[in-house]
Amino acid sequence: MTEEETRNVDILRDGYARWSDSKAGSAAHWMSLMVDDVHWCSLGAGGAGQEFTGACFNKQGVLSYFEALGAEWELVAYDADEFVAQGDRVVMLGRCHWRNRRTGKEVNSPKADVLRMRDGKIVAFMEYYDTAQAAAAAAQ
Repeated sequence: MTEEETRNVDILRDGYARWSDSKAGSAAHWMSLMVDDVHWCSLGAGGAGQEFTGACFNKQGVLSYFEALGAEWELVAYDADEFVAQGDRVVMLGRCHWRNRRTGKEVNSPKADVLRMRDGKIVAFMEYYDTAQAAAAAAQ
């Protein structure tokens, strides 16, 4: 890996570790890692039971995403197992395990995030997870 790729992986590895250790209790560190006009997307794309996952185009939108995520879901476990870097892109491969606060149903899904970095900051993010499992867990 190049020096930039190594730095980006180190920054993100730390971010994911903090997220996991806090049980998603604070998005403050994630917010400090992104540019103001970040482009944040989710495979959930605002679908049923995942309305908060619509695309965001700035930090305020991402903060709203994190607030709704925390209000609706409780983090059980988050494992960022592998990081692959090429140029300004980093892919995180892992698992996430959440419990819906309203239904008590759980989602334990493989997770892949694709991030684009510039000067050590996140400029774009796209997450992939089992959206059908999440929708079912959110349904009454």
